[in-house]
Amino acid sequence: MYPLPPHGHHPNFTGAKDACASLLAHPQVQAHACLIVGAERVLYPFRRDALAAGKVLYLPDLKREGWYVRVSDVAGADLKRSRAVGEPKLRPEDATAAVLACVAAGQDGGRLSKGFGWGRDGLPTQALPTFTVAHPRMLYGALPCPPDSRVALIGLPGEVIECASGEPDSPVL
Repeated sequence: MYPLPPHGHHPNFTGAKDACASLLAHPQVQAHACLIVGAERVLYPFRRDALAAGKVLYLPDLKREGWYVRVSDVAGADLKRSRAVGEPKLRPEDATAAVLACVAAGQDGGRLSKGFGWGRDGLPTQALPTFTVAHPRMLYGALPCPPDSRVALIGLPGEVIECASGEPDSPVL
């Protein structure tokens, strides 16, 4: 699915809408009123539905490296409109969790990113619980290499996996 070609992007997979809905409905995610959410297309349904549910989101400002856009308006789920309806912020001060895209995830909570960009380098989530969404084909019992970070939950179409580690996102580099 869009964006194409897929090279250099986190996969936007068939079933992403259901995976995002499953993750958003999980009690651990529901407990957070303010989240950092990645800019990837696969997370658009999560951003839209979270904003519609009254959550506040911090999105990366794609035009100003290191900055965020604090959004509470549903229109801000679309990254092209987030700057117009949101507020620029240098730090996501009141965010209590993060939702990131992945290329692959392990049932133990290991997460692999595309290897570069905002979600890999620019995210101050070491102390925050982090969640991701994945297609079942992106899920491994254990990753074949060291993970970039750890997640507490993996949203799949129709279910959520609570990871064995359950630890906040922490770089493993």
